[in-house]
Amino acid sequence: MPSLHRRCSWLSLLVMALPPPPPRFVLRGSQSAVNTLHFSCRSEADSPPLLFSGSLSGLIHVWNLQTRRVDTTLDGHAGQSVYWVKILEGQHLLLSQGRDLKLCLWDLAEGRNAPVDSLSLDSVGFCKGSVLTEGTQGCWLLAVPGKGMDEVQVLDMPSKTSVCTLKPEAGAKAGMPMCLELWKPPSGSGPLLLAGYEDGSVILWNVSERRMLSRLSCHKEPVMSLDFDSGRAKGVSGSSEKVLCVWSLDEHHSLKVCRTQELTNPGIADVAIRPDGKILATAGWDHRIRLFGWKQLKPLAVLDYHSAAVHCVAFSDPGRPGEQLLAGGSKDQRISIWSVYSQT
Repeated sequence: MPSLHRRCSWLSLLVMALPPPPPRFVLRGSQSAVNTLHFSCRSEADSPPLLFSGSLSGLIHVWNLQTRRVDTTLDGHAGQSVYWVKILEGQHLLLSQGRDLKLCLWDLAEGRNAPVDSLSLDSVGFCKGSVLTEGTQGCWLLAVPGKGMDEVQVLDMPSKTSVCTLKPEAGAKAGMPMCLELWKPPSGSGPLLLAGYEDGSVILWNVSERRMLSRLSCHKEPVMSLDFDSGRAKGVSGSSEKVLCVWSLDEHHSLKVCRTQELTNPGIADVAIRPDGKILATAGWDHRIRLFGWKQLKPLAVLDYHSAAVHCVAFSDPGRPGEQLLAGGSKDQRISIWSVYSQT
């Protein structure tokens, strides 16, 4: 009779060999490639969990995750691709950014299907904006690509007042900003901005002082996406390479590479850290979503459902108790919804 140790070893191997679970469900009906996703799971009992998606056709779909159907379709970008959607924390306002060089503001509480305000943008790239809700009620900071090729503009919203323009020093040759992340340190000091650039570097900016604090070369190709865990002062970035780069920020605001993780195939379109800081998800050009333990970057699962490149991944916010969901949006026009490692 095999020993208990051997039986446990065989059981461990069996568990490791099990295929990943299928999606909880799949949302169909976007009718074009899905570029961006954002959850809104408010704690009110009468508010169903929602998922916002932006598509290549220029439409924004508001999905009710209880009925698994579209509640509302918003059309404000003249048929041009929508590549960023974001709910303002604590408010019923939705932001959307499109290839029509417009950033639209929607008031969901009013139930209107037209933007209540818009902002004209100068950059023709695919760099998504970033927002930071301020302490003042109804005010927030917005970072978007600026007029100059290598510039980032920070605005006070909703007044649209310019706070600053951030531009690398002459000769830096960083190229265009590709992805942005506004955040505020736990210490309570002024807002900071992390920006990934065309040359593969990540730059940390002090917004209040309008100056660069640190610059780190992370990739040989443009930084396609980044996310940052302010609690651990640690972030992650991906590019068209098959390498994830994990970097940290020390007490002197200096960036340094912690480790890299080589993937099977090149092309990381998006990265997302789960709000509880336990799981990292990546969206791959190879049609797959990959999951890692965020603390040690341990590979956990490969979610192989989509039939085309996965453009975006998003985790549900912790506003409502219960299982934590992961959504993946793809060029195949589908949105996969997963419940994985919910109790991790």
